[in-house]
Amino acid sequence: MNALVALCHFCELHGPRTLFCTEALHPPSPDPSSQVGTPVPGDRDGDREGEGLTMRANSSATQRGEISAILPCAPSQGCRSLPASHPGFVSIDDETGIRFLSHQHPRQPQLFSVVRQACVRSLSCEVCPGREGPIFFGDEQHGFVFSHTFFIKDSLARGFQRWYSIVLVAMDRIYLINSWPFLLRHLKLTIHSLQSTALKVFDSEQGVCPQRALRMNSVFSPAVFPHQRSGNAARSLTSLTQHPNLWASLHCSFSWLLKASGSRLTEKLLEGAPTEDTLVLIERQTEQEEEISCWEGAEGGGSKSQLLQPERELGLDFLREASKLDDLPGPKFKSLRHLRQVLGVNDFRQLAWHVLMGNQVIWRSADPGLIQSAFTVLKSLLPVGCVRSVPYSAQYEEAYKCNFLGLSPDVPIPAHVSSSEFSVLVDVTLKNCQGVAAGEDEICARYQFAISSANTQPTDRGPTLLNKLEVALSNENLSVDVVSHCLLCLKEEWMNKVKVLFKFSKVDGRGREDTQKVLALLGATGPGEEDNVRLLKYWMTGLSKTYKSHLMTAVRGGERSPSQ
Repeated sequence: MNALVALCHFCELHGPRTLFCTEALHPPSPDPSSQVGTPVPGDRDGDREGEGLTMRANSSATQRGEISAILPCAPSQGCRSLPASHPGFVSIDDETGIRFLSHQHPRQPQLFSVVRQACVRSLSCEVCPGREGPIFFGDEQHGFVFSHTFFIKDSLARGFQRWYSIVLVAMDRIYLINSWPFLLRHLKLTIHSLQSTALKVFDSEQGVCPQRALRMNSVFSPAVFPHQRSGNAARSLTSLTQHPNLWASLHCSFSWLLKASGSRLTEKLLEGAPTEDTLVLIERQTEQEEEISCWEGAEGGGSKSQLLQPERELGLDFLREASKLDDLPGPKFKSLRHLRQVLGVNDFRQLAWHVLMGNQVIWRSADPGLIQSAFTVLKSLLPVGCVRSVPYSAQYEEAYKCNFLGLSPDVPIPAHVSSSEFSVLVDVTLKNCQGVAAGEDEICARYQFAISSANTQPTDRGPTLLNKLEVALSNENLSVDVVSHCLLCLKEEWMNKVKVLFKFSKVDGRGREDTQKVLALLGATGPGEEDNVRLLKYWMTGLSKTYKSHLMTAVRGGERSPSQ
């Protein structure tokens, strides 16, 4: 992350001052002549091995010479972190080669000016109510700043406390805003550690010599007040916390913060607007996170969480990629073409038709891995929003709960399901075979499949999507990957038709005659028209809530605009 972290202090004599600063240097450095602060070979004093970071002393005499020419006056003890002779600290990220340098001021004069301005603004005009807490400010020229101000107890200070701030300066405004929760959470830990340590020192000093009673009994003179306070205004943060390795600890904390901030968010190039499948995935993930957090905070949430586990598995199951099918035990279906070859052309056509129409698909087998691989392949025919799956169950689940249901062989099918035209049953039984012959498919050699359904409608006319898919599957010149991309394009084409029909019929409320004209324009009429219309209506249930809400909001806004 191209950012810089600094600890700032409001001195009673000099005003806002930068105490400690940590910056990241990415290899290779753009200017070899500015490679000051490189660790001296063989200088291993103060070496500390951390988690992916190596901390060393930093020889930075040139740096101190550059900064001393910029400072308006020699800082007092309260305005200085490291002694003038201290070389500073360097941590090296072994994975990326990034160096994290810490000293009182940045290496470069340009950065010194930026940090100085951020320091002054964080401890003067840019403060939140109560003067403690986070705030964001900045501009394109001087960078953007995440600042967190806080107080440290001091028995000798005016008001018994001193004012500090931790600022993180970066040029990327969006990145800094997106990192707000992460930065706030970890900076609070650092601040709480400093405050709790200083509070212990404050309580011990007050126990020895209470300052409040002493000040009330002393003579106050405006003429000599600055001289009376000057001796107490120079206490350093090390003195307030009695922490001998304070600056080394802050260096480790700031270095880790920069390293973690740079690795937690990554950029991803998206071509065009997000698809409906992407929107549905985001919505389901959000709902699952809210559901988990809700039950974790409730009493007896453990048993209820177990009851909700099947639904969570439903939501996570559609995330399984076809490339991960090899992780399942036993033989498995690898693609739609493989499933078509095993079942046969007619049985595959019947099964795929039921899937596209939204009917419940039930598989009974003693091999859960085989069922799950079949569902993974068949679910690619549908939008993500239409998928509700129970991979393997010891009892029958109703169709409103799932449209893909895996059962063990001994589970009976209810009579109303067996006689329903809106379901299809695939029974998988073992063959009496001794082994698999050379060149023979393992699934064909070990299992036999029986498909049954009470549906009497012909499945060889439509829908159009299935007809085009079968043409691609039967073309052996097309690889499995090409067929997968063909199916993806077909799904996007028909999902766009679903959006048009939803907008026209559900949102605008048009009549049946107008809807029929739209279906003709969409190419859903003609041979297989009944199946096409049924597919479109079923796929409407898979539209994301975001899309539906957007349409309804746009319609309401259009209705209000004429009156306005």
